[in-house]
Amino acid sequence: MNIEQARFNMIEQQIRPWNVLDDEVLRLLSVVKREDFVPLAHKALAFVDMGVPLGNGQCMLAPRLEARLLQDAAVGKHEKVLEIGAGSGYLTALLAHQAQRVISLEIDPDLVKMARTNLQKAGIHNAEVRQFDGAVGAAAEAPFDLIVLGGSVAEVPQSLLAQLKVGGRLIGIVGEEPVMCATLVTRSSEAEFKTKTLWDSVAPPLLNFPVPSHFHF
Repeated sequence: MNIEQARFNMIEQQIRPWNVLDDEVLRLLSVVKREDFVPLAHKALAFVDMGVPLGNGQCMLAPRLEARLLQDAAVGKHEKVLEIGAGSGYLTALLAHQAQRVISLEIDPDLVKMARTNLQKAGIHNAEVRQFDGAVGAAAEAPFDLIVLGGSVAEVPQSLLAQLKVGGRLIGIVGEEPVMCATLVTRSSEAEFKTKTLWDSVAPPLLNFPVPSHFHF
């Protein structure tokens, strides 16, 4: 496989047609080597338009999903970012290139080890992967400019939104199959949050996040 041709095809045939047009995001996708964040057994899937299995029921988001989330997050160089679900560390690496600092919470110890190794090999020094339940967040490090969900949640917990600074935002895929939407929540004041639905998609659920009851009496 011609790696560079496959990377070019991923960007031009999957990502750009999905309305990812930000030059900086497209540049990062050509620079941060996705194949280095894919488990050896699945290297052939590195540039395919699908989630890549990471083991223990977890998976890496499809390239276009990660690219679109990154674009719509609009990360600033001065920003402190909390990522929930490091996975293999690929989205962590992309965020780290744009942010001042990234703290990524990953509940699976095998993935913590994988993400740390991958980030170290990629020369990323402003991202830290912690083994922790992301559903709880990182209140001791709050407030954050940006919180990025590396998988889907049925609903965004208020406890996580409370860790945003005023003007800060959370982006992630919210809902339950078959109806999920990329959602941007902005903290407009101490007590107010504005929610914007961006685009439809489906992603694997993050662990330990509350699922609303559907029983009606």
